[in-house]
Order: sequence, then structure tokens, then C-alpha cells
Amino acid sequence: MYKYKILLTGGAGFIGSNIAESLVEHPDIDKVVVLDNLSTGSEENISGVLRHPKFSFWKGDIRDFKTCMEASRGMDIVCHQAALGSVPRSIKDPQTTNDVNINGTLNVFYSAKENNIKKIVFASSSSVYGDNTSLPKKEEVIGNPLSPYAVTKQAGELYAKAFSKSYDFHFIGLRYFNVFGPNQSPDGPYAAVIPLFILNTMKNKPSVINGDGSQSRDFTHVANVVQANINSILSNDSKAWNNIYNIAFGGCATLLELFNMIQKVAGKQIKPTFGPPRLGDIQNSLADISKAMKNLSYEPQLSLSEGLKLTYDWFSKREKSVISNFN
Repeated sequence: MYKYKILLTGGAGFIGSNIAESLVEHPDIDKVVVLDNLSTGSEENISGVLRHPKFSFWKGDIRDFKTCMEASRGMDIVCHQAALGSVPRSIKDPQTTNDVNINGTLNVFYSAKENNIKKIVFASSSSVYGDNTSLPKKEEVIGNPLSPYAVTKQAGELYAKAFSKSYDFHFIGLRYFNVFGPNQSPDGPYAAVIPLFILNTMKNKPSVINGDGSQSRDFTHVANVVQANINSILSNDSKAWNNIYNIAFGGCATLLELFNMIQKVAGKQIKPTFGPPRLGDIQNSLADISKAMKNLSYEPQLSLSEGLKLTYDWFSKREKSVISNFN
């Protein structure tokens, strides 16, 4: 059986590093090259695979076309995870978000095409559903984007579709819904809500909920997202190609429910505080994952409650390690 050589962009980031760990252990994968500029990722995230014989790391920026060409040369498949995330960051600095997520994605796609790579698996986002209020979210019906970030992710989907029509090129696009888990950073002004809630709970500090806490999300553990990427990378079913898929657990919880679940995992009863709603945020989100289940054999394994416990345990070990190293 042929073994694949994979270029993984953004492989030192939160989701990318989890994918890298799985790829190097897969028997059908011969080589994994990670391309990352470490702007939001870190070498710490890939410390467990840096010395793996299948793994190599290329520090570089997808905004540089020459770098993309060199990194993708000789590869069979590209798994494109590199992006500048965060709705608030995109509102504050739309130009950089556009440069990374649109120009960078175009560089990745076009360099793959120029290097005769026939297939790309890439990360999109549930943010493309925008002002569409229908639930559950079905891939075929999106709305108007509510943030520059959403515009950039929709543009990535449009470029993938255009490339599949214009060139000998296939894609699988994965729309992520609120992913959480190991290697997700709780630091900085654009940190995601779950690591923030967990870290504050560990430190017995109240967490701020933006809005009244009634807004709901389809939270999914990163292990489910890794499974979707591996299945997509290895899929030889042409019916699955050139499609966009929702990747989530297929359930939802409000932010207040999420906060209380974390308190239960931690065995604490800290009360949250409430702040103003965030600009650009949607109110409710719930994914229909039936298309991914049918075409990609996607079967999410970890529920929100199970994933929160594993994630809380991971952050607990991380904090103990930081304290130990400091002392």
C-alpha cells in the first residue's frame, strides 16, 4: 500500500499539533512536514513529535509563496490548518486576518497545484453561517458573514471550489464548530472561552461571560476534529471530495451551562461575572453532522462532558508542570 507524504500547515498550533501527533503514528503515512511561523503556535505543542522519524518542521509563513512552493514540493496531500483565528482579532485588525487567511490560503492552494498535488484538506469555520439563524446548521445554507474572520473563511471555501473547477484539483473542507482540548492556549486577549474558564477555575477566579450566557455553541473535543481530518486525508472515495462538511459533536450547550459543567468537573462553585456581548458573535450554533458521517465515516467519540474532563485534567498537569519548572 502506498504511504502518503503530508504537508501540514499550522501544525504547531492547537488543532494542527493534535493532527500531527496522530499523523506520525498512522501506518499509511510515510512523512509529515509541518509548516508554521509560530505566530500563534509553539514548538512546545509539537515537542512530542519533533524527534519522530516521520516528522520534520519547517519554520515559515504561508504569506510567502516561495516558502509554500518549497514546503509542498514532493508532497502527496496538503492538510491546511494555518490561519489567524478569532472574530474579535479580525474586527480589530482585518488587514492581517485577510492577509493570512485569504492571501496565505491562496498561496497554499496555488503552490499545491503548481507542485502537482491533487488533494487538499482544509479548515473552515462555522462562522460562515453568519446571520443564518436556522438550526441545525446544514452545509448548503449559509448566511451573511458577521465579521472579517468569517469573510476570510468563506473566501477559502470559494477558492477551493474555484480550483476544483479550474484545475485537476480536489478538496475536502471542514467547518469546525468551537473546538477545544489539549494545546489550546488560555493566554492573550483572544484566548478561547474553554481554556479561559478552566484556568480561572483552577485559580479560584471568576470568569467573565460575554452577554447573558444564553448563547449556545456546538462544542467539540479536538480528538473528534483529528478523526475528521485523518478520515479526509485518507479518503479515496471520489464522492466525498469537493465538498464542505460540518465537523462538530452535533449537540449544543449555552455558555452558562458550559461554565457550570466546568465547575462540576473541578468540584467548585465559583460564580461567573457578566460583560457586554462580543461584536460579531452569533447567538446560537448547532451542527448537522450527517453529511460527514455518511461521506467521511465521521463518528465523534468524545461528548462535551467527557471532553471537558479530559481537557481539565490536561490543564491541571500543565499547570503543575509550570509550577514545578518555576520552582
